[in-house]
Amino acid sequence: MNKFAGLFIVVSSFLVAQQQMSLQDCEEAFQKNNFQLLAEQYNINKADADIIQSKIWELPQLSGYINAYNPEDKRAFDAGRAKGAEITQLIYLGGKKKNEIAFAKSNKELAQLQFTQLLASLKTELHSAYFNLYYQKVKLESITKQLGYMNELLKAYRMQSAKGNVSLKDEVRLQSIVVQLNSDKTDINKDLLEYQQNLQILTGLSNTIDPQISDQEVKEILASQPFGNQEALKEKALQNNADYQYNIKLIDNSKLYAQWQKSLNVPDLNLGAQYDQASGTFRNEVNLMIGVPLPLWKSNKGNIEKANLAVLQNQKNAEFQKFSLETKVQAAYNIWKNNFEQLSQIKSIDQNNLETVYSGILKNFRNGNISLIEFTDFMETYRQTVLQVYDMKNNLIQSAENLNLIVQTKIFY
Repeated sequence: MNKFAGLFIVVSSFLVAQQQMSLQDCEEAFQKNNFQLLAEQYNINKADADIIQSKIWELPQLSGYINAYNPEDKRAFDAGRAKGAEITQLIYLGGKKKNEIAFAKSNKELAQLQFTQLLASLKTELHSAYFNLYYQKVKLESITKQLGYMNELLKAYRMQSAKGNVSLKDEVRLQSIVVQLNSDKTDINKDLLEYQQNLQILTGLSNTIDPQISDQEVKEILASQPFGNQEALKEKALQNNADYQYNIKLIDNSKLYAQWQKSLNVPDLNLGAQYDQASGTFRNEVNLMIGVPLPLWKSNKGNIEKANLAVLQNQKNAEFQKFSLETKVQAAYNIWKNNFEQLSQIKSIDQNNLETVYSGILKNFRNGNISLIEFTDFMETYRQTVLQVYDMKNNLIQSAENLNLIVQTKIFY
């Protein structure tokens, strides 16, 4: 009874640790739990706080005085006969506050574009890790199946070799295939663990993820093609790529900053009221106070020059980003096209024929109709071909995801 209970606990723990998830399930978990995404959101909130701060005026200043010493009556702190107070408020002129607020709002738009770019990049990483994990598991299943049969065959040959019924050379030939299959299995498991770790980090889930996707869904993904030629994709990328739009928006942002710096050269006005008990022309007089700096020179000339240079710099950077983006679209499209055409040459019937021949070879070898050399040669070819086909399929999906990331709008239908 204890043995069964222990076995139940082990199996239950394994099932809990494994979590079957579709790509959509992973995306939902990613949106809720990804720490990078959640942290980046705070930059937008901080930009909102900057907008609030930009709307706040300087506090009014209140000052006053009392008599410290009355020489006539020889009294200290004669507040009853001599005191005064004044209050002043800084009045912004030249559109300073308006320009500062506009610049702060532009910074928020930049923060939103940065968030959009991060979202697109991380989502592509999620898709990439998901399909990498899927194909590593498919490859592992194939290798494990081959390895199971070859281990049984090697075990039988070792027994026959010990009896002298088969040559040691035949045993070593089988051993080499088993070693290669074990090496493939080790490499696949290593990559599989890495992709599982990436998915866990991206989704914020502690359980390992088991991709849940049907063969039909995979076929549809592999068969999908982008809508439009290279030129159409370039136009879409220029309109939707958040990284490029960030550089375009940065030009407007630097212009707003330059405008703000120019407005800082306009002198501000200090407006206030003053009460004086006895030291003025009249007793208990109330005076209007006006103060303004003398614009003898441009106090913000250097910052204005820097701001104007930043506009020119950002314009050149935007030109570079446009050329770079168009080049990336062209390269990504060509890579996808090459992968698509390469995989298209392998028809479904060819893959079915490969599996049919594989089953036939196993059956004929068991029946003694083919030699060990023919069998091992085929098994090596089969192993390489299966792994290459899965890699080709994965490469096609990865190239499509990369093209999606660059264009950043729906292009596959």
